[in-house]
Amino acid sequence: MSQPIARRRLLDEVTERILAHIRDEGLRPGDRLPSNRALSERFLVATPTLREALRRLEATGAVELRHGSGVYVRADLARMIMVNPNRLRLDRNAILDLLEARELIEPHIAEAAARNATDAQLDELAASLDAAGAALVESSALRSDAELHEANMNFHRTLARLAGNGALAQVLDSLVDLHDEEQRHILALYGDRDHDHHAHRAILAAVRGRHPRKARRLMTEHLRDVREVVTRALDR
Repeated sequence: MSQPIARRRLLDEVTERILAHIRDEGLRPGDRLPSNRALSERFLVATPTLREALRRLEATGAVELRHGSGVYVRADLARMIMVNPNRLRLDRNAILDLLEARELIEPHIAEAAARNATDAQLDELAASLDAAGAALVESSALRSDAELHEANMNFHRTLARLAGNGALAQVLDSLVDLHDEEQRHILALYGDRDHDHHAHRAILAAVRGRHPRKARRLMTEHLRDVREVVTRALDR
């Protein structure tokens, strides 16, 4: 049975009001929204309706619903490119396609970041690699790999943001989100975590030293190396 039109309009309205609340309050990614009860009372709607609207926003990446904790702003509301929430597990060819796409995009990002990033922004980029370095010496392999993965992805995301092109940053962010689980497998397949970390350090040094062409070259070599190693591992 089709959903009544009035019901769809109500959900549209509640969704817009939640987004307006986030904008009006100046909430940023990681900020927590008021409780469902408080939002229901604010918008004069039943709690189930509010929850359905929040699930809509979660599907687009705008918010994150954390069980037992609350609802948090997840993405910049100006984001134009969203990941399909109904994506299926990626096969071998899709993983390699995504790696190739990153190989085409990220060298330009590294070059642009070397031209455009401020010193303060570069300190933020360096902090992500410091976190990766700490994970490399973590005693628990399972925990350290999870932390290393997060730190490495933060490095690539941050570098994309510092390049100064919002659309490219969103494309890279979406590619990373799209195959987050596969990227964890890539880390395991690649194997040489120290070599990977040193490659990131070299890219950071080129960007911080304001050497755009060198930053592009190092990023190209790094991603090509990853793709070749992963291809061999997948073929085995």
